[in-house]
Parts: sequence; C-alpha cells; structure tokens
Amino acid sequence: MRRRDFIGATAAATTAWPLAAHAQPAMPVIGFLHPALPETNADRVRALRQGLSEAGYVEDRNVAIEYRWAEGRYDRLPALAAELASQHVAVIVAAGAAALAAKNATATIPIVFSIPEDPVGLGLVASLGRPDGNATGVNFFVGELGAKQLGLLHELIPAATCIGLLVNPNSFLGNEQSRITKDVATAASDNGLKFEVVRASNSREIEAAFETLARNGTDALLVGADPFFVTRRVEFAIQAVRHGIPALYNVREYAEAGGLMSYGTDVREAYRQMGIYTGKILKGAKPADLPVMQSTKFELVINLMTARALGIEISPTLLARADEVIE
Repeated sequence: MRRRDFIGATAAATTAWPLAAHAQPAMPVIGFLHPALPETNADRVRALRQGLSEAGYVEDRNVAIEYRWAEGRYDRLPALAAELASQHVAVIVAAGAAALAAKNATATIPIVFSIPEDPVGLGLVASLGRPDGNATGVNFFVGELGAKQLGLLHELIPAATCIGLLVNPNSFLGNEQSRITKDVATAASDNGLKFEVVRASNSREIEAAFETLARNGTDALLVGADPFFVTRRVEFAIQAVRHGIPALYNVREYAEAGGLMSYGTDVREAYRQMGIYTGKILKGAKPADLPVMQSTKFELVINLMTARALGIEISPTLLARADEVIE
C-alpha cells in the first residue's frame, strides 16, 4: 500500500471509530393517553413516574414520554391514539376511556391500562389471568363500592331520608354505570331511603343538578365515578357547600379540593402499578403474560373544614376509621 493510501485509510478509520464507540441505542418512547386534563392529574402522573423509576426507568434519562390529553373530550381520543400508534411508540399507557381508543388504534403496540370497568367485558383482554393480546394493566373497583359508599353516607347523615346519585350520561362506563345505579338504588331501598338520580355532563348541568337536589329536599349526595367529574372537583365542592348538600365522592382528590368525604380505590397506587408494568414491558415482557392486577387498596378521606362549613358533626367512630382527616 502506498504511504498516501495508508494515511488516508488510517484517518478514515480513526474518524469513524469514535462515532461507532460512542453510538447510543435509541431511547424508548412511551405514549401516554388520558381523557382528562394534565393539571388535574399531576399527582397520578407522578405516581406513574414513580412506578417507572422502581422498574429502572427515569423520564428524559433513559425513557421519553409523549403525552396526549383529550381535555375531557372523549371524541378526541381515537385521533390521539392513532397519532401515538403512527409514531410507533414502545408502549401506550392509557387511562379509562383512553384504553378503548388505544386498543382500537393498534393490535401490536403493547398497551398498559387502568380502568374502573371489567376489562374482559370491554374486550380489552381475554381473561384477567391470561390477557392473551397486546393489552394488560390495572382494574380498580367502582361498581362494587356503591352500596358501601351509600352506607358511609347514611352513617355520616343518619337522619337522611333521601339520597341523590349524580351520574354523567356521556360516560364511557356505559353498562357499568347502569349497574352502579341499580346497586345504589337497591342499597337505598334496603335501608328504607328514597333515591333520586340526577345527570350532568358539563358545568352548567352540574349547577342545575345541585339546584334540583336542593329544591327536592335531597339530604345527601353520591357523586358517580367519571374522569370529567374529577376535573370539576372544585366546582363540586363549591356547589355542595352553597346548597348545603353533604356529598361523598369516589377518589381522594375531591376531598383534597374541598369535598366532604371520599371513599374508593387508591388511584395513585394504580398508576404506580401501571408504571411498574410499563417498565417490565420495556425490558421485554409481553402483555399477554402479565395478569391484569386488581386494586385492593381503598381509602377513606374526610375533610373536617368542609364538615364545619356544612354544620355537620362527624362521629368519632367514623373519624377513627378514616385513612386521612383534612383539618
């Protein structure tokens, strides 16, 4: 080899070597799809990141997250899910109605969901123990808690004779919401209580629902599970105090925002578990081999400031059972 050729070959090799030596594998990207607003779900996103961290993944260090929020408009979810699928993300993390949109958008990209309804009945998985597809996640209870919630509300207001239930007619829960209504109605009848259902799907209708309840002399209210309702939790707290109606909700965020009392699944824990499952899938696990987890952690939260504003004295027994009392 001539000297000039040798020098040229050596220079090319030394130029290429650092590039090859320092090349890094592409950072995996998680697609996050949610039906509500980012500002009302900050704690849940933090819980998801905690689960990812426990699995060895830290956002912007060794994993990226593409966030898509429907901002309460369920009709936007299919397009947002399709957008994430077209980007070929490594995993789609989807909450509530977003899980259905993700499942319709892709049959190959792994999906990790959290959902309050039976995922088998929704067609997300073949069975809880063996999902047998591209989706798995966490199923947390909603319908099963209706009777328990009504019992707590009656214990809180023992003189109550009429209980209201507020539901969203546009909720993705569908048949589950009908079952919740039926279960609460049965529990009310068993306790000798009158039962009234009111409906709302926007802020104006929420205000109208409280006016109807106050006009009808309803003693207390159960607020049904719905992502849209969670985004309006401050409005619920204001309306309940304004109309003097004690209300019980299904997640702690309501009580933290000024709601009287909440009892339900620890949803933040469900998001943490979603993060852990997502990490397992990034490491090579298949959704079909990861059983759907069932939430088993429930919490009772009472807001004493709101109780005082409503003129309610909460019994020491009920306070002692609370997981958290906000003063």
